[in-house]
Amino acid sequence: MQTIAQSSAQSSFYPISLDEIKAKVAKKNGRRNGLTNGKIQQTTLFSNQPLDNVKEIINEFGEKIIRVDGEIPINLRVKDRDRFLFISYNQSILSHGLHKYPAKFFPELPCWLIKRYSKEGDTILDPFSGSGTTNVEALLTRRHSIGIDVDPFSRYLSKVKTTPLNEKELQSAQKYLLRLILNYKPSRVSEKDIPVFPYRDNWFNKEIILELAYLKKNIEALDTTEDIKDFYRICFSSIIRGISNADDNCTRTVIRKKLNKKVFPADALKKFAEVILLNVPKMIEFSQNCPMDTRVSFPDEMDARNINYNDYFDLAVTSPPYANAVDYPRTHQLESYWLGLTRGSLTPLKKKHVGTESVSSSEYKKLHKIGVKEADMTLLKIFKKDPRRSYIAFKYLDDMRLNLLEIHKALKKEGRYVVVVGNNKIRGELFENWKYIMELAKNIGFNVENYFASEIIKHFIKVPREERINTDWVIVLQK
Repeated sequence: MQTIAQSSAQSSFYPISLDEIKAKVAKKNGRRNGLTNGKIQQTTLFSNQPLDNVKEIINEFGEKIIRVDGEIPINLRVKDRDRFLFISYNQSILSHGLHKYPAKFFPELPCWLIKRYSKEGDTILDPFSGSGTTNVEALLTRRHSIGIDVDPFSRYLSKVKTTPLNEKELQSAQKYLLRLILNYKPSRVSEKDIPVFPYRDNWFNKEIILELAYLKKNIEALDTTEDIKDFYRICFSSIIRGISNADDNCTRTVIRKKLNKKVFPADALKKFAEVILLNVPKMIEFSQNCPMDTRVSFPDEMDARNINYNDYFDLAVTSPPYANAVDYPRTHQLESYWLGLTRGSLTPLKKKHVGTESVSSSEYKKLHKIGVKEADMTLLKIFKKDPRRSYIAFKYLDDMRLNLLEIHKALKKEGRYVVVVGNNKIRGELFENWKYIMELAKNIGFNVENYFASEIIKHFIKVPREERINTDWVIVLQK
């Protein structure tokens, strides 16, 4: 039987036009900057009037909502139960747009919270750092920070997004990789260059496997620093889902035949060229704006329920996982396989996550209660329909209780913990996360300083309609 490398060795060389890719990148940059026919278009509100930064509007249900476009004013007036619609323009600027990541912060929110509740030189914690948005914003506003996440992919991505790079070395590596892309031939890939992982040949067409292996091989062989290699590894990772046979937008990595997704030879090479042409200038701009005297780290020996600090942080800001919503290890499994972060079963990593669905039948035979009246009533209703889901919801709240205890210990006196969390439905029952977490925090010793709603206007991930999260609640807790 022929190997993948052997079966494609005789394939003819297919040409790639760098000029076409550059034109595509220029068009994307133009759209992102609001350019049409070379002119910047003024953003308008629903009424087609010139944009105001803060404005009260009425939504489709007749509710008053405060709309804020772009940067959130530091001294924005906030009352309990206020509802805000924050319009973000910064989700892909600098290093923020390096890699797709589900349910992540839009940068304006942590930036505002950091500026509002801390000062330059303070130390910020994000105990569920995800893709590192809080840490990027802390760095850019001259606050030291630590990000904690149990997922090695998240820590790796966050490290790349917060590491400034040398401009000349970055551009030199880009030029070299683009030249290699133009000179690609399948015969330049051997079987030893191709990673082995479960169902690999179902996830990817054989031509794409060879192209990805070629790219990975040449990134590893770059004559440059590990930091720059890491940047290009993340650029490489960012194209993997799109050129796989999996659904691009689902939180779970699945192949949906009804989508009839088309992936063609050279797609991996073209997409990688496009991505590095887009991201190198952004990384250069980030590096130019990055203070050299500000520390950021992502320790791999901690998790949100076990933080090895006492009275250390001035502020903690986070958006924890939602109960019963996103399976992060499965979302990034293909990327983790190609990066060498994961090789076999995802179950051990899944079990470490807050909000995990990896539970055993012995754990959910009986009803579990968390000690918050309203939460326990909801857990009982879910238990009557689905004992397993009830236990998953209980475990989530118990993990969040442990996190609140750890943050209370890790914060300095009068330090704040800002938690951004959404509600969802579990087996048809409304699971009001923010209320339960707020009560748990009070029981631990936090004071609830403020709480308000942030409406979600765009979903970057597909979540079942009955479990969809339409509002985040921002809870400001003080030690």
